[in-house]
Amino acid sequence: MQRSGSGWFETLLNSHVNISSNGEIFSVKERRNNISSIVQTLDKVYNLDWYSSASKNECTAAIGFKWMLNQGLMQHHDEIVKYFNQSGVSAIFLFRRNLLRRMVSILANTHDRDAKQLNGTHKAHVHSRDEADVLARYKPAINTTLLVAELKKMDKWGADALEYFKSTRHIVLYYEDLVNKRNKVKDVLKFLKLPKRKLSSRQVKIHTRPLSDQVANWDAVYNTLKGTEYESFLHADYQM
Repeated sequence: MQRSGSGWFETLLNSHVNISSNGEIFSVKERRNNISSIVQTLDKVYNLDWYSSASKNECTAAIGFKWMLNQGLMQHHDEIVKYFNQSGVSAIFLFRRNLLRRMVSILANTHDRDAKQLNGTHKAHVHSRDEADVLARYKPAINTTLLVAELKKMDKWGADALEYFKSTRHIVLYYEDLVNKRNKVKDVLKFLKLPKRKLSSRQVKIHTRPLSDQVANWDAVYNTLKGTEYESFLHADYQM
């Protein structure tokens, strides 16, 4: 899902000399119009190394891309699972445990699309602490009337994805674990059958403060989630 750390995670993977990940290829609507266009796009990506010279001076042992759940993946899951299994595609599911933090990130990113706070340009990801601090100044207000329903929807979306793709070769990761336990990346390399390497990213996290400092109507949000199944989101945080 968007704003779950996938951009940062992909830059980590791409810092490995044997990995080539091609970004969010299905953000282009024409590539996901129907299952035929989806399969045609998949074939092109997985054949790239045959037809073009690799950008790295090493053997590309894993080639892939980033695919958001709302980009045709869920609507055409039966055919895509068949393609994955027939073609030997491995899937990495990256989720975010604290869906409230994800919501803050979505609202802040949406705000910056219009406000363009960094010299008149919109940036979904930044590479300096100064830029991150500018974007982090904005405190979104969360619609508490829809909050629990939205969290339930996000929860179900992820659970459905895992159910649909349970027959594929896959691994499930959580953004918080990748941040707190850097050894988690080794599990990914082992899953991809690649040699261990130190992976790095130039991306800088935008929201690092406690959630109570980042939400304009924090008291209302707190009272809405207190006593619900999502109360842990109010307290659970990770160290940066």
